[in-house]
Amino acid sequence: MKVIDAHCDVLNKMMLHPEIDFHDADRLNVTLERLIEAGSVLQLFAVYMSVQIINPQFDHILKAIDLFASKIVSHPKMMQIRSAADLRQAETEGRIGAMLTLEGVEPLMGRELYLRTLFHLGVRSIGITWNYANWAADGVKEPRQGGFTLKGKQFVKQCDELGIILDVSHLTEKGFWELTELSERPFIASHSNACVISPNERNLTKDQIQAILQKDGRIGLTFIPPLVNSEKPAVMTDLLRHIDYIASLGGSKHIGFGSDFDGTVQFTNGLEHMGRYNALAELLANHYSNDFVEGLLHRNWRSFFDKQLPAT
Repeated sequence: MKVIDAHCDVLNKMMLHPEIDFHDADRLNVTLERLIEAGSVLQLFAVYMSVQIINPQFDHILKAIDLFASKIVSHPKMMQIRSAADLRQAETEGRIGAMLTLEGVEPLMGRELYLRTLFHLGVRSIGITWNYANWAADGVKEPRQGGFTLKGKQFVKQCDELGIILDVSHLTEKGFWELTELSERPFIASHSNACVISPNERNLTKDQIQAILQKDGRIGLTFIPPLVNSEKPAVMTDLLRHIDYIASLGGSKHIGFGSDFDGTVQFTNGLEHMGRYNALAELLANHYSNDFVEGLLHRNWRSFFDKQLPAT
């Protein structure tokens, strides 16, 4: 089994509690040992500025990236992924890939120099907002439900020019549709589910799902309970309803997973940490073909990154 997971918040926990290391199974859902147990070949690590960080600055992002370098990819089993060639190298060497992403652009303050610096440091995907408004756009919990600002629209163009993948999880629906017009590149929803299955402002409507499919983007199904099942305690089998629905729209090659481990204190029953991907794989194997399961667990994300990451 191989696994690619498109979103976790390990770095946020390390930012708030510097004593945590990458082996701390008591405090982290994603650890080195659990990545190995899951058969992980690539884990995306979000740089997210917690609401506990007042007035986040660019230095806060640099601190998170420094933690990524010193506590995660410093391990010989891990390898930072910046390009499609890196993915192939990690696979050849039997190492676990680790890719940097950014969730919320507040600390960039609209400065292109900061954006370019992050690209040089290896950030390959950016979620424009978290739940609330920033200088670029509105998040899903912003009452006015606006779209992009002028600077935000310029930011999208800059990301396209650099080859940074944009992520619509947490973006308002108005912002979503503006992005489909602003960007010529495929984009992703790294940790979002289907709204028709579990009504939630963070989930995607039928039209949004179809737009992502038309762009050849990807959707990472998340394990956050209210996004999995809004009516009762979430269990693993609830994820099958989201998979079946998106596949019915033609998305069988566009679905992956983006757990959001370490970003929540609530868990879908049976999916409490990264090591539980084995149980998920067993469930999937009981309902789908081997080829389809391999697509869900890793190949759909892998084919996307092979195309969308810099070649070298």
